[in-house]
Amino acid sequence: MLNLLVACTEPVEPVAIVSDPGDYQPTFTSNATDHRLAYEAPGHPFMAQAGLNSMHADSYNSDVHAAAGPRGVNTRIVSRVGSRAPGGMCATTTFTSDGKIISLCASIQGFRIHLLEPRTLRLLAEYVLPLRSSSYSALIHLDRQIIMEDTSGAYFYLDHKDRIVLADNKQVIHRIGHRQLAEHRWEFYQEHSWDLSDTVPSDCFRPSNPFPTGECDPITAVMPDYDGLLWWVTRAGRVGTLNQSSGALNMIQLDGEEIQNGFAVARDGIYVVSDTALYAFNAVAGKPNMIWRQSYDRGSKRKIGSINQGSGTAPTLFGGYVTVTDNADGKINLLVYRRLQTQLVAPLGCKIPLFTETHSAAENSMIAFDRSIIIENNAGYTSVYAENDWSSAGGGIVRIDVREDESGCDIIWQSEERAPSVVPKLALSSGVAYFYSFQQGKDGTIAWYLMGLDYVTGKTLFKIHTGNGKNYDNNWAPISLATDGTAYIGTSKGMLAIFDED
Repeated sequence: MLNLLVACTEPVEPVAIVSDPGDYQPTFTSNATDHRLAYEAPGHPFMAQAGLNSMHADSYNSDVHAAAGPRGVNTRIVSRVGSRAPGGMCATTTFTSDGKIISLCASIQGFRIHLLEPRTLRLLAEYVLPLRSSSYSALIHLDRQIIMEDTSGAYFYLDHKDRIVLADNKQVIHRIGHRQLAEHRWEFYQEHSWDLSDTVPSDCFRPSNPFPTGECDPITAVMPDYDGLLWWVTRAGRVGTLNQSSGALNMIQLDGEEIQNGFAVARDGIYVVSDTALYAFNAVAGKPNMIWRQSYDRGSKRKIGSINQGSGTAPTLFGGYVTVTDNADGKINLLVYRRLQTQLVAPLGCKIPLFTETHSAAENSMIAFDRSIIIENNAGYTSVYAENDWSSAGGGIVRIDVREDESGCDIIWQSEERAPSVVPKLALSSGVAYFYSFQQGKDGTIAWYLMGLDYVTGKTLFKIHTGNGKNYDNNWAPISLATDGTAYIGTSKGMLAIFDED
């Protein structure tokens, strides 16, 4: 049975995000020459085009887009409040093959999927998902910080037919399509669903279940492998598969480990990081099979700028490598492993200490291009709800390259710019790495900027002022680059569309 939703509960025309008044530096831009970068995107037979299909751009979590982005010349900014209810952050943004935006926007009332017109941000259709347990708990306890410790439901992908695939808080995996009706109206519709609640514990705190006594284990992320088998992971360390044709489920559980990040998929395997170890899996007779497990230094405690006591980075693939960070005390380390499939432990390609002693954390996937890795420092940043010491939020961006002879890694450049919480992206057409930065004015105003760094040199090329205050704090959301050169940024209150007009 189709589950149709035509009417929109949010306004069709965008309501602009309010910016605080105050002292701030205006947009600036340089005349630097672009560096067009050549790259073969990791195509996937069961996902939409690379660069458009997920939070991290593709199944490798490369955070690389083919298009260029805005440069701060004749720049226009359109904003949209994501929800009438408190909150509204648009946490994940993808693009259909004809250029429309599909974004997951959150509020205290739960997640909504929005179909939006490019650049105008007009709402075409909306799909309402069940209220998350963390959102309900935050509402009951009047503590929105609870939401920031739960990544479940934020990861989704578009499949090869532009359909959304995601898991909700009731342990149901949905495949949701969209289509145009008469009179230019659009709708989302549920094409198929799979209920995993008999396999994945679902005694969760929600309005219909105010006194749970059992286990609640939210599904963190879902993604297909190259044979079309759907993989999923949960917060409590369950790793499972779903045959989309037969509905067959298989699962293993990592004992005492937590998964709060998305995972990566290549033809050679599935790469998952828990708060204790990095894993490579493949499927044997449709069942999860561990190829290797590599533990890492998880440190002695959770750091400010991290969700849990473990790696904050989703596994990122490039060449024959997989990279994550650890959570070591003092300085975290960038870890680069060779993706060999014949050993129980992955060979370590290199281990590079990052950032400043006692001020070093990473909670976002890094950019990976060719042999290069670009990563920001998230130390000191908590969330839009809890941040009160901007002098210690973020601090440093670094590019590291694997040597051509594979004998190790080298730091190519370091920037002192601060991008405390954004998922950054690399624009291949211009060679610009995009971040979301801030500056504090003399009057205390926190002004926010879309910032571009030169991939080759690390030089700051431009900063485009977007707005001031909490509403413009991006609060762990990504930058997403569309094929027309528009940059979309999720903020704590909604979404920004930033583009240079001709």
